[in-house]
Amino acid sequence: MTRLYTAIRFLYKEKLTPCYKIGEKTDPKEWGSVPTSNNDTWDAATCDITADGYRLPTEAEWEWAARGGESYTYAGSATIGDVAWYTENTSGTREVRTKKANAYGLYDMSGNVWEWCWDWYGSISSDTPASGSSSGSDRCLRGGCWSDVASIARVSNRSSDVPSFRYGVYGFRLVRNAN
Repeated sequence: MTRLYTAIRFLYKEKLTPCYKIGEKTDPKEWGSVPTSNNDTWDAATCDITADGYRLPTEAEWEWAARGGESYTYAGSATIGDVAWYTENTSGTREVRTKKANAYGLYDMSGNVWEWCWDWYGSISSDTPASGSSSGSDRCLRGGCWSDVASIARVSNRSSDVPSFRYGVYGFRLVRNAN
C-alpha cells in the first residue's frame, strides 16, 4: 500500500475532492507514516466514493470494468492466452499492454498483478452494497497474476490480504467518478 499512498499524495495536488479520510484528515501529508503492520487508525480509514478524487475501485466497480460489458471468463476473452500472462505462458518477461484489451479498452485485468480493491473481504450477496463490506481484517484483491494458474485469473475470482502486506505481485488501478 506504500505505492498507493505515494500516488494519492501526488494526485492530491490536483485539487480534486479527496476520497479518503484517516482520523478525519483528508490531506495525506497529515496521515503520518505508512504502517508496516496492522494499524487500527489506518484500518479505520473511510472513503467517500462520490468524491471526484482518485481512489481504489470497489470490488463491484473492478468487476464491472474487467467484464467490459461482456460475459467472458477472463477480462476480454474466453481464452486466457489472448488477455493474460499466467504460469503456463510466462517465461521471463511479461510486458503490459501486449495482450488484448477488453471491450472498454482496459488491459491486463486478468493476470498481470493482483489488484487491490477498497472493500473489506467478506461474503457477497444481493444485499451487499456497491461499496462492499464495511469491516473485516483483509482487503479484496482481484485479477490474479502472472505467477498463478489460469483458473485464478477468472474475472469472478476473489482473494484477499491484510493491507499492510507487501508482495511483488500486488498492484492497484486508480479510478475516479465520471460525474
